[in-house]
Amino acid sequence: MENCLFCKLAAGEIPSAKVYEDETVYAFRDIAPQAPVHILVIPKTHIASVQELNGETIGLAAACLLAIPKIAAQEGLLPGGYRVVSNCGPDAGQTVGHLHFHILGGTRLNDRMA
Repeated sequence: MENCLFCKLAAGEIPSAKVYEDETVYAFRDIAPQAPVHILVIPKTHIASVQELNGETIGLAAACLLAIPKIAAQEGLLPGGYRVVSNCGPDAGQTVGHLHFHILGGTRLNDRMA
């Protein structure tokens, strides 16, 4: 998508702190981290959110989810663990309209989800 911030990051048009990349997925450090390790994992192909996934686009989410354990291991989040979150829509806190998964870890996270 032409004006999508995350599409521009994945394309290298805007600098980011890349931690992982393959043919389908791009991952980078969040600029406003909510935990010692806070990484965003996005498909390189634009899709707005989980809400838009369908039979043709589910592979984009699957590619992100398959990359997450690799990134977590690379970042030293094992064996302690990490949290994976995907916000869907403004009421859930989604501020960029591009499907993304947050990897949060590096400390004991609060048990509360909201």
